[in-house]
Amino acid sequence: MMNSTTNNSSQRAQDVDTLGEILQRTKGLTAEQVERALDYQRQHGVRFGEAVVALGWAHADDVIWALAQQFHYPYAPGGGAKLHSELVVANDPFCDDVESFRDLRSQLVLGVLGDPGQRRALAVSSSDTGDGKTFVAANLAVAFSQLPGRTLIIDANLRQPRLHKLFGVEPRTGLTNILAGRCEHNVIQPVEQLANLYLIPAGVLAPNPTELLQRASFSLLLRELLAKFDHIVVDTPAFSAGSDARIIAVHCGAALLVGRKNYSRMPKMQSFVKLLNKSNVKIAGVLVNEH
Repeated sequence: MMNSTTNNSSQRAQDVDTLGEILQRTKGLTAEQVERALDYQRQHGVRFGEAVVALGWAHADDVIWALAQQFHYPYAPGGGAKLHSELVVANDPFCDDVESFRDLRSQLVLGVLGDPGQRRALAVSSSDTGDGKTFVAANLAVAFSQLPGRTLIIDANLRQPRLHKLFGVEPRTGLTNILAGRCEHNVIQPVEQLANLYLIPAGVLAPNPTELLQRASFSLLLRELLAKFDHIVVDTPAFSAGSDARIIAVHCGAALLVGRKNYSRMPKMQSFVKLLNKSNVKIAGVLVNEH
């Protein structure tokens, strides 16, 4: 939760000064309070943010917010401005559980998404409903948005879309409108509280989602978007809901599969993997959701 340590004492002092300056500028700490916090830090062997909280000059949320500014992390501050509780990477970016999303992000960048000769979008899917794929897709997109560049998340679950609820945007216009050739303005919506993150919601629920997704216009759309965005994450329906997930993964070129501990059925997951392999989809791996 607090500032990272380093073996270089001068670098540590520089980081502390930066955090102290942010708290001075935004939370009204005085230069004297910063010096007293540094003394408290040395005496008790804690980090600067912990010292400020212990001395009663800031709340823990204030320190997390200041750290987010220091390290240029998109962060939804407390006090009613928080995003949906499922967006843990945005609401509490320095908690231990969030580190797994940053590790996953690094593996993807160095793996299936790191081929400079063939850029790919990433489809996030699962074998069954309730596996947590939307939770993973949304938080992974937030994690990507914390890197330089722009990140887009697309809700391609045209049967039971949820991303508009998580990110608090209007769902009326979205992917179905584009694929049906009825595109309106502002289909790509910025997520106001998270810099560098954009969303294409599912749009109006259509009676023929599979047919819409099979259109060549979906591949053309992704190709155009990959030229404009640095990272694209696509949420899909579960494999058990029909062929949508496989179609989307083929269009994207890469897929991350999500399974839930003590819930997902291995035979169904294996069948899904076999189908994706036959379709020449790059499988990033299977993520086990323990929640």
